[in-house]
Amino acid sequence: MDTHQYTIYFAGPLFDHKHLVGNALLASHIDSGSRGRYRCILPQDLEQRGVTAVEIRDQDLLAVMECDLALFNFDGAELGSGAVVEYMYAKMLDIPTVILRTDFRHGGDQDAGGDPWNLMVSFYPRTRILHLDAMAWYQESLAQGGSPEHVAARFQQRIAAAVIELLDEVRADTPIMEGGLAGAQSLYRWALRLAGGSLTERASDAAYLRQVVERKIERGLLNGD
Repeated sequence: MDTHQYTIYFAGPLFDHKHLVGNALLASHIDSGSRGRYRCILPQDLEQRGVTAVEIRDQDLLAVMECDLALFNFDGAELGSGAVVEYMYAKMLDIPTVILRTDFRHGGDQDAGGDPWNLMVSFYPRTRILHLDAMAWYQESLAQGGSPEHVAARFQQRIAAAVIELLDEVRADTPIMEGGLAGAQSLYRWALRLAGGSLTERASDAAYLRQVVERKIERGLLNGD
């Protein structure tokens, strides 16, 4: 039986009170709904006022690298550029990922039935997509009655349960990164140098890289051989 706790980098819009509270509530329901198996790391809880733009960016990219899995909210008529960059960084690091879209609007440049965003952000391995109609799910929760708090809790719990199911599924995908421990350390070191900024200094910290990679290997998220 797997008794590990997995950290989830949970990225999405965080520029108004609805986003901030919605992110926090869903993260809480994922934590509780998984009985502690998944612990969400929210960028909004990491960022501090008074730090520079590059420090915020570096802090978030480092959190992407350190987390075991990732969850990206792809709501909106246009995808948030920050979330897309973080998603691609996660894919370079072979991190199992779930994309969540609750926006019922469609867009993008794909054929009918394709993802409702630009095709360049689709088709990557070790990724699952949960696209649901938030309005329909909300109305179904509303029809069950109760206070707004009860309606919201049922709504969030339902989304969290669907996310947890896909996290379990994508976590079981076979890693694609080759080269075992040494290969993973080399790629992670390169990813830090690629990002630049203060992450260049991290690239020289062999103990840090080994710790990050060994944690993922222990959990079966990267190849150890």
